[in-house]
Amino acid sequence: MTRYFGTDGIRGIANQELTPELVFRLGLATGTLLKSQGKIRHMIIGMDSRRSGPMLGAALAAGLCSAGIHVYEAGVMPTPAISFLARTMEACGGAVISASHNPAPDNGIKFFSHDGCKLDDAMEAAIEDLMDRPLDTYQRPVGTEVGWIRRLPDGADLYVHHLKGKAPCPLNGLVVVADCANGAASDLGPRILREMGAQVISLHDLPDGCNINDQCGSTHLESLQQAVLQFQADLGLAFDGDADRLLAVDAAGQVVDGDQILVILGLHMQETGSLDDQVVVTVMSNLGLKKAFQAAGITVHETGVGDRFVFEKMVETNSWLGGEQSGHIILTRCGTTGDGILTALHLLSVVKTTGRSLQELASQMVRYPQVLVNVQVRSKEGWQENSRIREGCLEIEEALAGQGRLLLRPSGTEPLLRVMVEGPELPELETLAHRLADVIRQELG
Repeated sequence: MTRYFGTDGIRGIANQELTPELVFRLGLATGTLLKSQGKIRHMIIGMDSRRSGPMLGAALAAGLCSAGIHVYEAGVMPTPAISFLARTMEACGGAVISASHNPAPDNGIKFFSHDGCKLDDAMEAAIEDLMDRPLDTYQRPVGTEVGWIRRLPDGADLYVHHLKGKAPCPLNGLVVVADCANGAASDLGPRILREMGAQVISLHDLPDGCNINDQCGSTHLESLQQAVLQFQADLGLAFDGDADRLLAVDAAGQVVDGDQILVILGLHMQETGSLDDQVVVTVMSNLGLKKAFQAAGITVHETGVGDRFVFEKMVETNSWLGGEQSGHIILTRCGTTGDGILTALHLLSVVKTTGRSLQELASQMVRYPQVLVNVQVRSKEGWQENSRIREGCLEIEEALAGQGRLLLRPSGTEPLLRVMVEGPELPELETLAHRLADVIRQELG
């Protein structure tokens, strides 16, 4: 069986690896499986602003309709909006055509179930089984059983109403710079913030299909930092291409990452009685986050990288707050997936209600230095058995002597091995990380 799904759906270069033909098969397989599971026959499809989105959306919709599933097209929408609409419109599921923070030539497909949650491994494996079947083995409906395609005209308004209802307080008096990454937040991000009362200076909000994430958004914070200083704003917000993650910049231009946002929200929620004294984070979270929460008596649960795994652990532990250093923040009382705009509303609400600057709030966590090196490899398979790589890992662990840690893991979406070394002294960490990266390049590059 071919493995199509990674840690966050199916990804690839649009029209080269992720072709319309492949996406049609994906739609046909997914629709066939969904139709066999129940009577609900409609699915919501949304996308980010990439030029390839409508092409792939048409192929996906055709596959779904060929299996007898109806399609509502929501157009350009944040990923969490599709999760919300799938849940509230009682659909059999939702699909988002997006490659998140990746460059414009890339694209991807990720699915949500009827309850707004990302598909589990068993469901993805079942879809993959069907995708490998010959096309002539599918039962194709005819006549009135063929699925229809319709526009969803009020999806954005429904999502805006939902988010405003989850905002803790008005934001009058705050001056905010919002970097929309020329992506899915370009319209709705500034709109919601303004409707909540904030004064918003909007950056990178003119998507042309090819400029998504291009030197902007949560992976390129330089222009946001400059704008915050130029306009003397209270803070800056950076969304990614599909608006399911958020990073921030304080008034001094310093980056506030997802770990610090989690600490700010978690400690405030504990103070106001809206936290159950536990949070869920990933293995990439900074040691400073763990120390800040432990000092406050908050239990930290750790899981693998990926907001799907964070949410699954949150359900398992009945936690209300969880997230990733990359800016995926999940508030289970508000939704089932990371939501950059929702996170922004809650972060701004803490600034507003406490009267404390983002810089002061972020100082509640001491961030330990981390060095991350991405190493391109021919294949992500079998690296654990490589003796030279194992020896390199042991040498780093010995050098850290219990005062830091090494994390080596494959990317879920790209042909990369990620080397992360954390500890008290940055120069030593850089030396150690690049030494191991060189070994990986020699062995697998």
